[in-house]
Amino acid sequence: MFTGLEKCAKIGGLNATTMKLRLSAALLFLFSVLIIVSCGPKKAKNDKDEPGLEDAPKDLGSEVQGMTKCVPKPSEIPYLIQATGAEYNQSLINDRRKADSYASQSDKAAMNLGGYSADIAYLSSYDKTQEAINHLNVSKGLADKLGVSATFDQKLLQEFEKNIGNKDKLAQLLDSASTKTGDLLKQGNQKLAALMVTGSFIESLYIATGIIKTYPKDMLPDDQRNRILTPVIQIIIKQECSVSEISKILSSAEQTGSVPTIVADLKQLQESYGKLGAVKDQIAKGSTKSILNDQTIADITAVVEKLRGDMVK
Repeated sequence: MFTGLEKCAKIGGLNATTMKLRLSAALLFLFSVLIIVSCGPKKAKNDKDEPGLEDAPKDLGSEVQGMTKCVPKPSEIPYLIQATGAEYNQSLINDRRKADSYASQSDKAAMNLGGYSADIAYLSSYDKTQEAINHLNVSKGLADKLGVSATFDQKLLQEFEKNIGNKDKLAQLLDSASTKTGDLLKQGNQKLAALMVTGSFIESLYIATGIIKTYPKDMLPDDQRNRILTPVIQIIIKQECSVSEISKILSSAEQTGSVPTIVADLKQLQESYGKLGAVKDQIAKGSTKSILNDQTIADITAVVEKLRGDMVK
């Protein structure tokens, strides 16, 4: 899946100056296509063939299954970000030393197990392999707390270490472990399964919005800086369907613990996406010049920061 993305990364480079010279209209078009694919089913179908949410079974387990078809896997957004050539930002990673403080609360443990999965993907996509392994180790502790130690286990760590340098394989290992963990959680506590998926998505979106917000403003003129960051902004905008699906599934979950607050914040995030009507129309037409910049996603960024702040505190 990621072979083509890595080629794009080589074209884009990891240096802002190089990106300034090489980021072409072709690259932007390619990422628009990739991102659209990432937010939909892998196999193209006619819209009328796709089952609507209203036709789905009403039990929470079936809704979780349907949700994951739209919500990106832990590796998806981080690997897309790396492929744009955006610089790595260590400050966006959640400190693994906080893991012990999450273990005493099941909701926190589930959300941050998902969050650490996205962090591991971000680290491994930028070849920060040892740090990724360190995060895997603390994730194992959270998985043990939740009773799903069979997925984030010693075998996964060994396979991860054995495949250092093979980003495709690392992404596959991480996504597979996360999927199996979610399946096990659904068997015992469907709310926790939903929270784990939510945590992974929130962390991925936080990394993406954080890159935009923290990207140095004194390196390049605004127009060139915005052109470099346009693919990342498009990644963020294309996640509207994911926000909608996560909001629906958590609204159907048991409204205890942190769930009501998360649902309220996700609805606010949906409203922020809803304000981007004109921008989304321009993207659909293939015209993004001068409309995508930091302020385009300012409201989205603010809500994502709140969601993530509540998750990791």
